[in-house]
Amino acid sequence: MEKSLDLSGKVAIITGASKGIGAAIAHMMGRLGARVVLSSRRESTVNELAESFRSEGIDAIGVEAHMGDTNQIALLVDRTIEHFGGIDIVVNNAAINPSFGPLLDADMQAFDKILQVNLKGPLELARRCHASMKSRGGGSVINISSIEGLTPGQGLGMYGISKAALISATKVMAREWGVDNIRANVICPGLVQTKFSEALTSNEKILKMVMARQALPMLAVPEDIAGLACFLASDASAFCTGGVYTADGGFTI
Repeated sequence: MEKSLDLSGKVAIITGASKGIGAAIAHMMGRLGARVVLSSRRESTVNELAESFRSEGIDAIGVEAHMGDTNQIALLVDRTIEHFGGIDIVVNNAAINPSFGPLLDADMQAFDKILQVNLKGPLELARRCHASMKSRGGGSVINISSIEGLTPGQGLGMYGISKAALISATKVMAREWGVDNIRANVICPGLVQTKFSEALTSNEKILKMVMARQALPMLAVPEDIAGLACFLASDASAFCTGGVYTADGGFTI
């Protein structure tokens, strides 16, 4: 049987969904028929975005949740199940990076915050969604890591460590949860034009270095990552789990 990218009837939680990659993933999944839960730290922002989605015919709600707060993560799951009846897809996109510079100069309190949001939060959300996905016959966990988790760059060591750990966590989920037909895959974007990466994309020196190394001479936009996420959420990727997918224009070749 031909596999389909149709997400009709599926319920998807997307964290860090107020803008950038998260918003693009949520929008594309909604256009493919998914009912989407937009989550971020700012309730007003995700509520406005959800209203915009609904004006297009997408079934969407906004839920405030900080990925560093386990209580808010629990409420996010509870509100999703209460409103939509269950969960099929989890996209862990929310991330922070308050630290830039060499490891020797790093603030370890900042590192604790990075790990809480970039690693522990995604683990907590995926674990809390497991029972609902299992009860619905399976599901898909999509973690958004970074090429920094594969090939460390300059000044992003703490962020890269958290993203490398997220890659490992994804593989553990895939190994342990496959018996429940729950798949887990991870996307490692390269440099994408977003507010989050503005400090890099606005730096001519860094941008020139990236363009010189990439196989594709272009700067990615969030939709370039959204397409891959939708594939991994759909039945078209039914045999894909534990995968590490780069979307970096060939930067890591």
